[in-house]
Amino acid sequence: MAPHLSLPSVELSLQIDPNLHSFLGNGHQSQVFNQSVPDAPTVEPMMKVLDIDEAQWQNWFQVWLHQLQPHLGDSFPSVPHYELTLRFTNDAELQALNARYRHQDRTTDVLAFAALEIEFPQINPEEPLYLGDIIISMQTASMQAQQQGHSMLEELIWLACHGYLHLLGWDHPDDESLQQMWNEQIRLVSAIGYPIHHPVVDGDDFPVD
Repeated sequence: MAPHLSLPSVELSLQIDPNLHSFLGNGHQSQVFNQSVPDAPTVEPMMKVLDIDEAQWQNWFQVWLHQLQPHLGDSFPSVPHYELTLRFTNDAELQALNARYRHQDRTTDVLAFAALEIEFPQINPEEPLYLGDIIISMQTASMQAQQQGHSMLEELIWLACHGYLHLLGWDHPDDESLQQMWNEQIRLVSAIGYPIHHPVVDGDDFPVD
Protein backbone atom coordinates (compact mmCIF):
# COMPACT_ATOMS: atom_id res chain seq x y z
CA MET A 1 0.00 0.00 0.00
CA ALA A 2 1.31 3.45 -0.92
CA PRO A 3 2.14 5.68 2.07
CA HIS A 4 -0.33 8.45 2.91
CA LEU A 5 1.07 11.84 1.95
CA SER A 6 0.07 14.70 4.21
CA LEU A 7 -1.01 17.79 2.26
CA PRO A 8 0.05 21.24 3.49
CA SER A 9 -2.49 23.40 5.30
CA VAL A 10 -3.35 27.08 4.98
CA GLU A 11 -4.06 29.40 7.90
CA LEU A 12 -5.94 32.57 7.02
CA SER A 13 -6.35 35.88 8.80
CA LEU A 14 -9.42 37.68 7.43
CA GLN A 15 -9.60 41.45 7.89
CA ILE A 16 -12.59 43.65 7.02
CA ASP A 17 -12.29 47.43 7.18
CA PRO A 18 -14.86 48.41 9.85
CA ASN A 19 -15.86 51.41 7.74
CA LEU A 20 -17.45 49.03 5.24
CA HIS A 21 -20.02 47.91 7.79
CA SER A 22 -20.60 51.40 9.16
CA PHE A 23 -21.24 52.87 5.72
CA LEU A 24 -23.68 50.07 4.91
CA GLY A 25 -25.50 50.65 8.16
CA ASN A 26 -25.74 54.43 7.63
CA GLY A 27 -27.14 54.28 4.10
CA HIS A 28 -23.99 55.54 2.36
CA GLN A 29 -23.21 52.34 0.47
CA SER A 30 -23.33 54.07 -2.91
CA GLN A 31 -20.43 56.27 -1.78
CA VAL A 32 -18.40 53.32 -0.54
CA PHE A 33 -18.98 50.92 -3.41
CA ASN A 34 -20.27 52.22 -6.70
CA GLN A 35 -21.81 55.66 -6.98
CA SER A 36 -23.64 54.79 -10.18
CA VAL A 37 -25.69 52.07 -8.48
CA PRO A 38 -28.80 52.91 -6.41
CA ASP A 39 -28.52 52.13 -2.72
CA ALA A 40 -31.22 49.48 -2.38
CA PRO A 41 -29.86 46.79 -4.73
CA THR A 42 -26.36 46.91 -3.19
CA VAL A 43 -27.12 46.58 0.53
CA GLU A 44 -28.12 42.94 0.84
CA PRO A 45 -25.45 41.44 -1.47
CA MET A 46 -22.68 43.44 0.19
CA MET A 47 -23.70 42.39 3.68
CA LYS A 48 -23.96 38.75 2.63
CA VAL A 49 -20.45 38.85 1.16
CA LEU A 50 -19.01 40.48 4.28
CA ASP A 51 -20.71 37.83 6.43
CA ILE A 52 -18.82 34.95 4.79
CA ASP A 53 -16.63 33.68 7.58
CA GLU A 54 -12.91 33.14 7.78
CA ALA A 55 -13.26 29.34 7.73
CA GLN A 56 -14.96 29.40 4.31
CA TRP A 57 -12.29 31.61 2.76
CA GLN A 58 -9.59 29.48 4.37
CA ASN A 59 -11.13 26.35 2.84
CA TRP A 60 -11.05 27.92 -0.64
CA PHE A 61 -7.39 28.86 -0.27
CA GLN A 62 -6.72 25.31 0.94
CA VAL A 63 -8.33 23.81 -2.17
CA TRP A 64 -6.33 26.14 -4.41
CA LEU A 65 -3.07 25.23 -2.71
CA HIS A 66 -3.72 21.54 -3.27
CA GLN A 67 -4.59 22.24 -6.91
CA LEU A 68 -1.41 24.29 -7.37
CA GLN A 69 1.03 22.21 -5.36
CA PRO A 70 2.22 20.06 -8.31
CA HIS A 71 3.05 23.25 -10.25
CA LEU A 72 4.91 25.23 -7.60
CA GLY A 73 8.33 23.93 -8.54
CA ASP A 74 11.34 22.85 -6.50
CA SER A 75 12.38 26.43 -5.71
CA PHE A 76 9.19 27.15 -3.76
CA PRO A 77 9.67 26.38 -0.04
CA SER A 78 7.77 23.24 0.93
CA VAL A 79 6.43 23.28 4.50
CA PRO A 80 3.50 21.63 6.33
CA HIS A 81 1.69 24.93 6.99
CA TYR A 82 1.30 28.25 5.19
CA GLU A 83 -0.27 31.49 6.37
CA LEU A 84 -1.65 34.61 4.66
CA THR A 85 -3.87 37.64 5.24
CA LEU A 86 -6.94 38.58 3.19
CA ARG A 87 -8.22 42.14 3.68
CA PHE A 88 -11.37 43.76 2.29
CA THR A 89 -11.26 47.55 2.23
CA ASN A 90 -12.06 50.56 0.02
CA ASP A 91 -10.63 52.45 -2.95
CA ALA A 92 -8.88 55.03 -0.78
CA GLU A 93 -6.73 52.45 0.96
CA LEU A 94 -5.86 50.68 -2.31
CA GLN A 95 -4.90 53.99 -3.89
CA ALA A 96 -2.66 54.90 -0.95
CA LEU A 97 -0.92 51.51 -1.03
CA ASN A 98 -0.61 51.62 -4.81
CA ALA A 99 0.99 55.06 -4.67
CA ARG A 100 3.36 54.16 -1.85
CA TYR A 101 4.60 50.77 -3.02
CA ARG A 102 4.04 50.81 -6.79
CA HIS A 103 4.31 54.55 -7.50
CA GLN A 104 0.91 54.52 -9.24
CA ASP A 105 -1.39 57.13 -7.71
CA ARG A 106 -4.67 55.44 -8.58
CA THR A 107 -6.85 52.78 -7.06
CA THR A 108 -6.93 49.19 -8.27
CA ASP A 109 -8.95 46.06 -7.57
CA VAL A 110 -6.42 43.90 -5.74
CA LEU A 111 -2.88 44.21 -4.44
CA ALA A 112 -0.73 41.31 -3.34
CA PHE A 113 2.33 41.76 -1.14
CA ALA A 114 4.33 38.55 -1.33
CA ALA A 115 6.46 37.98 1.75
CA LEU A 116 8.66 35.49 -0.11
CA GLU A 117 9.78 38.20 -2.56
CA ILE A 118 11.60 40.04 0.21
CA GLU A 119 14.00 37.31 1.21
CA PHE A 120 14.16 33.54 1.21
CA PRO A 121 12.87 32.51 4.62
CA GLN A 122 14.53 30.37 7.22
CA ILE A 123 12.25 27.34 7.30
CA ASN A 124 10.89 26.29 10.67
CA PRO A 125 8.58 23.29 10.12
CA GLU A 126 6.91 23.93 13.48
CA GLU A 127 5.62 27.37 12.41
CA PRO A 128 3.50 28.43 9.41
CA LEU A 129 5.38 30.04 6.54
CA TYR A 130 3.91 33.50 5.93
CA LEU A 131 3.06 34.00 2.24
CA GLY A 132 1.93 37.64 2.42
CA ASP A 133 -1.12 39.88 2.16
CA ILE A 134 -3.98 40.11 -0.36
CA ILE A 135 -5.88 43.42 -0.21
CA ILE A 136 -9.09 43.95 -2.20
CA SER A 137 -11.12 47.10 -2.80
CA MET A 138 -14.82 46.34 -2.36
CA GLN A 139 -15.68 49.45 -4.39
CA THR A 140 -13.77 48.44 -7.48
CA ALA A 141 -14.81 44.80 -7.07
CA SER A 142 -18.46 45.88 -7.06
CA MET A 143 -18.03 47.91 -10.23
CA GLN A 144 -16.24 45.08 -12.03
CA ALA A 145 -18.82 42.49 -10.96
CA GLN A 146 -21.52 44.60 -12.58
CA GLN A 147 -19.47 45.18 -15.72
CA GLN A 148 -18.74 41.46 -16.11
CA GLY A 149 -22.27 40.34 -15.23
CA HIS A 150 -21.58 38.09 -12.27
CA SER A 151 -22.10 38.29 -8.51
CA MET A 152 -20.03 40.27 -6.04
CA LEU A 153 -18.93 37.06 -4.35
CA GLU A 154 -17.68 35.62 -7.62
CA GLU A 155 -15.66 38.78 -8.25
CA LEU A 156 -14.10 38.65 -4.78
CA ILE A 157 -13.21 34.98 -5.26
CA TRP A 158 -11.67 35.83 -8.63
CA LEU A 159 -9.59 38.65 -7.17
CA ALA A 160 -8.54 36.65 -4.10
CA CYS A 161 -7.39 33.85 -6.38
CA HIS A 162 -5.45 36.34 -8.51
CA GLY A 163 -3.71 37.72 -5.43
CA TYR A 164 -2.99 34.20 -4.18
CA LEU A 165 -1.21 33.31 -7.40
CA HIS A 166 0.99 36.38 -6.93
CA LEU A 167 1.89 35.22 -3.42
CA LEU A 168 2.85 31.85 -4.86
CA GLY A 169 5.13 33.33 -7.51
CA TRP A 170 2.94 34.05 -10.56
CA ASP A 171 3.32 37.40 -12.37
CA HIS A 172 2.01 39.12 -15.51
CA PRO A 173 4.45 41.62 -17.01
CA ASP A 174 2.53 41.59 -20.33
CA ASP A 175 -0.93 40.78 -21.70
CA GLU A 176 0.08 37.26 -22.75
CA SER A 177 1.27 36.29 -19.28
CA LEU A 178 -1.81 37.93 -17.75
CA GLN A 179 -4.08 35.83 -19.97
CA GLN A 180 -2.16 32.70 -18.89
CA MET A 181 -2.64 33.70 -15.28
CA TRP A 182 -6.36 34.28 -15.84
CA ASN A 183 -6.64 30.83 -17.45
CA GLU A 184 -5.18 29.39 -14.26
CA GLN A 185 -7.68 31.40 -12.20
CA ILE A 186 -10.55 30.01 -14.27
CA ARG A 187 -9.36 26.50 -13.44
CA LEU A 188 -9.05 27.27 -9.74
CA VAL A 189 -12.34 29.10 -9.23
CA SER A 190 -14.10 26.32 -11.15
CA ALA A 191 -12.60 23.84 -8.68
CA ILE A 192 -14.59 25.46 -5.86
CA GLY A 193 -17.79 25.79 -7.89
CA TYR A 194 -17.57 29.35 -9.27
CA PRO A 195 -16.79 29.01 -13.00
CA ILE A 196 -16.70 32.65 -14.10
CA HIS A 197 -15.02 33.80 -17.30
CA HIS A 198 -13.44 37.17 -17.90
CA PRO A 199 -13.03 38.48 -21.47
CA VAL A 200 -9.78 38.52 -23.38
CA VAL A 201 -7.20 40.66 -21.64
CA ASP A 202 -6.94 44.33 -22.53
CA GLY A 203 -4.44 45.96 -20.21
CA ASP A 204 -6.06 49.38 -20.64
CA ASP A 205 -9.50 48.21 -19.51
CA PHE A 206 -8.90 46.19 -16.36
CA PRO A 207 -7.12 47.71 -13.34
CA VAL A 208 -5.42 44.51 -12.24
CA ASP A 209 -2.47 44.77 -9.88
